[in-house]
Amino acid sequence: MFSPHAIGFVRSPYTQTNDIPKGLGARHEAEGVLEILPEFEPGLTDIDGFSHLFVLWIFDRSQGFDLFGKPPIDDRPHGVFATRSPRRPNPIGLTVVELLRREGSRLHVRGVDMLDGTPILDLKPYLSSISPDKLRRGWIAEAETRAKA
Repeated sequence: MFSPHAIGFVRSPYTQTNDIPKGLGARHEAEGVLEILPEFEPGLTDIDGFSHLFVLWIFDRSQGFDLFGKPPIDDRPHGVFATRSPRRPNPIGLTVVELLRREGSRLHVRGVDMLDGTPILDLKPYLSSISPDKLRRGWIAEAETRAKA
C-alpha cells in the first residue's frame, strides 16, 4: 500500500456539500482553480495542450462508508461501486474537468464538483477510445427513463 499525498488543492465556489448540483440533469459547469503545489509545477509541462483532465481527489470530509446507498437521482439502493457516493471504503473522487488555461501552477478549469480546499491526488489528460455507441449507463439510464415517464 502507499500513503497518498496531496499534490495541490481545489479552489471551488462550493463550501458545503449541499451546494454541489446533484440529481438527474445536474450540470457541473462551475469554474474553479486547481492549485498545484510549487514542487509539482514542473510536472504540469505540456498539460495545456489538453482540453480536459481527469482529477483524482480525496473526499476529505466524508466519514465512514456504506456498501449500499440511494443516490439522489433514484429511489432504489445501489452498490457503492455503482455510484459516485462520497461514502466509500477508500474516499477517492474522480472528476473530468475542462482545462480553460494555465497560469504557472494554477489550472483554471470548468466542471468542478468538489468542495473548496479539497486535496488533489493526481491529474491525467482525459483520453478515451470508447465510442459513444458502446458506452452503457447502467441504472442511471433506467432512472432517467423513469423520471421522464
